[in-house]
Amino acid sequence: MALLTGLPVAASAQTNAAPRPHASSAKPTAPAKPPASAGVTPSAPGGTEKPDLAFGSFQRGYYITAFALATQRAAAKDDPKSMTLVGELYANGLGVPQDDTKAAEWYKLAAARGDADAMFALAMFRTEGRAGPRDRVEGAKWLAAAAKLGHPIAAYDLALLYMEGELFPQDFGRAAQLLRVAAQAGNPQAQYALGTLYKEGRGVPKDMREAVRLFGLASLGDQTDAEVEYAIALFNGDGVERNQQLAAALFRKAALKGNPVAQDRLALILANGSGINANPVEAAKWHLVSKAAGETDLVLDDLVNKLDAKTRADAEKAARPWINAIQQSIAARTRAVSSSAPTK
Repeated sequence: MALLTGLPVAASAQTNAAPRPHASSAKPTAPAKPPASAGVTPSAPGGTEKPDLAFGSFQRGYYITAFALATQRAAAKDDPKSMTLVGELYANGLGVPQDDTKAAEWYKLAAARGDADAMFALAMFRTEGRAGPRDRVEGAKWLAAAAKLGHPIAAYDLALLYMEGELFPQDFGRAAQLLRVAAQAGNPQAQYALGTLYKEGRGVPKDMREAVRLFGLASLGDQTDAEVEYAIALFNGDGVERNQQLAAALFRKAALKGNPVAQDRLALILANGSGINANPVEAAKWHLVSKAAGETDLVLDDLVNKLDAKTRADAEKAARPWINAIQQSIAARTRAVSSSAPTK
């Protein structure tokens, strides 16, 4: 049967989700890997001729040494980067007992001296209710302070608040300005979010070429929703030279990461043999997987219904582990929602 020659263009909400704010990372499992509690990765003091030994120790996982050197430098040099580093160690309990109150005190000392990383850390603390009650308004103020100093993740998170329109009046123009700061710093989430604004013409002139350029950059940063948007543009030649082979590769990459839109588009390509060899078993498999995750595709429903018994059985067997995992995930989310619901 003949299938669609072009792929539907995915709306931003269809890909996986709207852009999400940065959240605190969990404690690292490998001690040699520095954490980013509150999303901050302390940077070495600028303008120093000698390597910063405290920061180097932190990077290598020598946290007790990093704490000793950073506290010494903070006292002797009044150095805000060292203060932020001490705050990070307390925030994650690395080399010292975990203590949010002490972490916040050190972050505040650094923020008062103009350190954007510390300001961003305080924004996350206030937003998440660490070292005090949860306060999104106060968190937003710290985000704005950090973004003003060019902190890319703060700019990204602040942009989302302007897009959300709850703490501030909704302003896509201001959001685009902030996203551009983060996108130019190489943040894939910001590149994707700014791309959606250019695609839809919100806060910026509608410009599919610029949108696709940003989706391509975000794809290089392994941003799954951007991979899907970029693949659709490549497949259809919309805003970029048509390249169905690359589109198929990107759809497969996103499909393997569990993106149902990518799974559905990959199924269409495999059924039609566009850019890759046709494979009815794989096409049916990915359709069944995406359908289990909530995607609807009547064309592929028709394809699966017309398969012979063996081909369909092979596809169902290949899809079963994926479908089981999706069902388990849905059940876990349902249990989590039920357990968090207030009791009467």
